[in-house]
Amino acid sequence: MIHKEDIDKIFEAARVEEVVGDYVTLKKRGVNLIGLCPFHDEKTPSFYVSPVKGIYKCFGCGKGGHAINFVMEKELMTYPDALRHLAKKYNIHIVEEEQSPEQLQSQNDRESLFVVSSFAQKNFSENLYNTDEGKSIGLGYFKERGFREDIIQKFQLGYCLTNRSAFTDIAIKTGYKAEYLVKAGLTLEYKAHPDPPPSTNAQDKLGRENQHTSQTYSLMGSGSSPEFIPTKEGGRLGGASYSDRFWGRVMFPIHNATGRVIAFGGRTLRTDKKTAKYINSPETDIYHKSDVLYGIFFAKKEVIAQDNCFLVEGYTDVISMHQSGIENVVASSGTSLTVGQIKLIRRFTNNITILYDGDSAGIKASFRGIDLILEEGMNVKVLLFPDGEDPDSYSKRVSSEELKTFIKNNSKDFISFKTNLLMGDVQNDPIKKAGLIKEIVESIALIPEAIYRSVYVKECSRIMDMEEQILLSELNKIRSKKFNEKSNSHNTTAPVNTESDVVEALQIEEKKQLLDASAEHQERDIIRLLLNYGNKNVVVDGEETDEKKQPVQIEIPLAALAIHELQHDNIVFENTLYHSIYNEFVQHLDKEKVPDYNYFISHENTAISYLTVDLISNPYFLSKWEKHSIYTTMEEDILKKSLYHAVYALKSRRLEMMIHDIQKRLKENPPDEEMMTLMQTQHQLLKTKKELNVLLGRIVVK
Repeated sequence: MIHKEDIDKIFEAARVEEVVGDYVTLKKRGVNLIGLCPFHDEKTPSFYVSPVKGIYKCFGCGKGGHAINFVMEKELMTYPDALRHLAKKYNIHIVEEEQSPEQLQSQNDRESLFVVSSFAQKNFSENLYNTDEGKSIGLGYFKERGFREDIIQKFQLGYCLTNRSAFTDIAIKTGYKAEYLVKAGLTLEYKAHPDPPPSTNAQDKLGRENQHTSQTYSLMGSGSSPEFIPTKEGGRLGGASYSDRFWGRVMFPIHNATGRVIAFGGRTLRTDKKTAKYINSPETDIYHKSDVLYGIFFAKKEVIAQDNCFLVEGYTDVISMHQSGIENVVASSGTSLTVGQIKLIRRFTNNITILYDGDSAGIKASFRGIDLILEEGMNVKVLLFPDGEDPDSYSKRVSSEELKTFIKNNSKDFISFKTNLLMGDVQNDPIKKAGLIKEIVESIALIPEAIYRSVYVKECSRIMDMEEQILLSELNKIRSKKFNEKSNSHNTTAPVNTESDVVEALQIEEKKQLLDASAEHQERDIIRLLLNYGNKNVVVDGEETDEKKQPVQIEIPLAALAIHELQHDNIVFENTLYHSIYNEFVQHLDKEKVPDYNYFISHENTAISYLTVDLISNPYFLSKWEKHSIYTTMEEDILKKSLYHAVYALKSRRLEMMIHDIQKRLKENPPDEEMMTLMQTQHQLLKTKKELNVLLGRIVVK
């Protein structure tokens, strides 16, 4: 069995447009890609790939799925073989063995970290609005920075109270285990100590150390003397004592690409110079900072639409850019750019524009990041803000249109940028100029595509007034040296594991079940809404009332509303596949979770996976009619109305079926007593159906 972690790596690396692109010529159409289906003959393209959703779908033959499914279909492989094929393609080393009980527990532990991180985000956000301290300090800081209310809520910003165990205490009281709070990096665990507590700067010392370590901080059972002994405010549980990692800080939740909270950044508002300005979550089982970009979840849709990603340094840079209407922006969160972060961007675009502030020393130190981008085969441009400005400050000083124009007019390719920046150091020194040229050629040599290398060599030749042939000769020398080094290193690689595994053949396509009842269309529509929007919140009337005796409105997931409506009338799905998906939502909601379509796309039941792809796919996209002052209503804008319509339609159809059965029985001339009962039942059903038709806006013509 292939390890779950390795499967996750394969799913993360295997971009569906890249895998499909090896077999199909794809052209951009809106946010999707389109091409001729590789599974059946066609002259007009009906084969769509959605990079955002990570799926492909042919509206001609019906084939669809994710990158793994595509390889299985195209290469006639089993699921494990398809995983091995893609692991080889993306140079992912996989380990295969039987899962032990401990490994199964590890998977559960990982999910628990997601759960406590989500709870922490909600707690910090609630502090911002529901506590005096949060309002005056946390919310006051964000307002002072100029952040609008909608932006604060969009990024789920928050505040951790100065009571050093406030969060941990409420989390444990709510039922979350201290073990997972510590593992998630939210809580610090320590032993009792006879000495008096240290100064209030102890946490800040930890914060500075935390910025330079990738290990989870836990003192219990570490075998070393504790470096942080909390104050009397720290909480205690079963002999162990706990303190919040982020006490007294405004909070920036960090999301993964699917929108789940995996870590936090905390900024102090204290003026003490010994206090670390920012501390971040330590590395955990769900947070590897070298593979994460702040804001990627909020940016990915616009990155694909604009086919470009702006890269900035900090949290507030991202937030301010969003507030200015530029959403295709992410941040490396103050760390040096890594290959993992670049590959994350490459899932959505091949173009990166790096936005630097006016600090030339910092920019020169970042040249390594530019080289990494080039080495990954991506196109890179660079923008330098005026002295003393950064994306955060500049976006607040100018209008949205001025910011967009400035970025458009001042973005330069990396050669022009590097040359203009370093020419001041070269002046008339021929040795320094030769060194600069060599440095630029070394960067060009990293580019995998020969055509792009040739174009950049011509550009370098023009700017530096150097013969193109000399530059090509130097470039080939550098590439030849790197190739030889790579070949030598490959001779020492570990032997490939050739052990074959016996696996059951995976049924590629399950036959659709035919229904005896004719409510499939209505059932299908409800499942479609659940898969697309089940985790989206809608506003409903709660059980409590306000001072005017009016119901207090609350937000609940659309899936919870659907289940409530269906269970109220004891409605059960007759299509077994739809029933299975519905039950998954019920089971997840019992655990206060709501699965999204990604969960079902990668479901172990291939029939559920294929159905999910089918129901979330759409060959059509809406043009930008707003520029013509034509405004359209999207389904996601009227989710509650859409759900009620679908539920009422199913109930109406079920009534029609019941009425049909009664009429069929009446034609058989049943006994008088039964006939009277049937007629009374039919009358009541017709009355109810009429009421539903009114709710559905249907007009019945007699």
